[in-house]
This record gives sequence, C-alpha cells and structure tokens, in this order.
Amino acid sequence: MLITSKNNPLVKELSALKEKKFRRARGSFLVEGAKMVRECVLSGMEIIRLAVREDYLGETYGLETVILGTEAFKAVADEKTPQGILAEVKIPVHAIEPPQKRCLLLDGVADPANVGAIIRTAVAAGYEELYLVDCADAFSPKSVRASMSGVFFAKLMQGTREELLAALEGVSLIAADMNGENVFTFRAPEKYCLCIGSEANGLSDRLRAAASYTVKIPMDARTESLNAAVSAGILMYLLAN
Repeated sequence: MLITSKNNPLVKELSALKEKKFRRARGSFLVEGAKMVRECVLSGMEIIRLAVREDYLGETYGLETVILGTEAFKAVADEKTPQGILAEVKIPVHAIEPPQKRCLLLDGVADPANVGAIIRTAVAAGYEELYLVDCADAFSPKSVRASMSGVFFAKLMQGTREELLAALEGVSLIAADMNGENVFTFRAPEKYCLCIGSEANGLSDRLRAAASYTVKIPMDARTESLNAAVSAGILMYLLAN
C-alpha cells in the first residue's frame, strides 16, 4: 500500500523520531541512505521497519517495508536530498560496566556532528566502549550520519559522572587538556580511558580531578584550540601506538 499523506499516523510517527524526546519514548532512531541502511543490516542491529520512497528500486532485505509517496517520504527524512530509503532501528541499551580494554569518555560534547565523528574514529581506532555524560544525543540524525555506521558497532554507555567514574574505578583516566604534557612523548598504560571535554569549556572539574594523567596536543601559539572530534582522533591514535 502506498502512503501519500504527510498527515498519515505512521508518517507522523516516523517523522517524530527526528526529535530526541520521541526517540527516547519509542526507543528507536532513524538511519537514512542505502549505504547506511545496508551496513546497519549487516551489523545485526534490530531493524523495526524500512520506509522507502515510491520510486526506490533497491534492496529491502526481506524486512517489513512501507512505501511512501515523495512528499510523505520527504516529511520523514532529515537529509536535504534523501536517497529514498530509511530504517527505523531499535536503540541499543547497554548497562554501565567496566571496560574490557582502552576506552573513551565524552564529557559534555554538545555538537551532535562531533559526537558522531568521534564515534566513527573511536571504532576505527579500537575504542569500541564509550562512556557519555551530558553529551548530544548519539542517535540524532546528524550524529548518526557523522558516525558513518560507527554507531552500529560502538558500545555506548550513558550516565552521570559519578556512575561512569564508579565503572572506571581502577582504570587510568587520561584527560585531554592544554595544560597537560606533550602527548607525543607521553607513554600510556596498557589499559586507560581517554577523556574528552566539551567544545567550549573542556573537561568538567570532576573529571579533571579524577584523571591520573593529563595530555595535550602541542599547537602553534596562534591557534587557541582544535575541534573536539579532531583532537579526539589525534589523541586516540597517538595513545594507542
């Protein structure tokens, strides 16, 4: 059956997932585009349904699929030039627990694009366990796009600073801060948690106080700071090698 109206209840339901409060209420999020949907399927994530535009001719993987008219699909999609397929996917919920190896903590990272880009790099660099406190929603459309499928493979644990620090007890915390030691000469312990703070204010006082080490990326005096995602990427690779 073809759904053409933007006011159809299912269209409204899917469109609402662009907002955090509705993602939380339904426990699901949107994945857009043929490549992202394919990688989501391959990752084993629980896909609730697919929605395809009426002119879409690609794979639907044997999943429950609804067909939407052009205007109805546009109402659901967040991308400016949607490819004609999207998936409603169940948000994975992970209990807060100690890490198995090196990991990452994001403290107040507010830009969803930065959160997504950091997740993308973290998975690539072998930091698959991520702890998030007061961050932008990792399952927002912007963050999911920026993660380039990383969000399908990362173990994301969210909680208060005290809850996360309790899980990280006994793990060396490495704070990223401009007052730290040169990361190029620093030697990290075998197991650690790299802590990245907010774009505007850096790490919270609580995380600074709990850190075992503090490292910085040396920069030209004319440069005040680097983008949070860029800094995180550089530090993750340097500390891991």
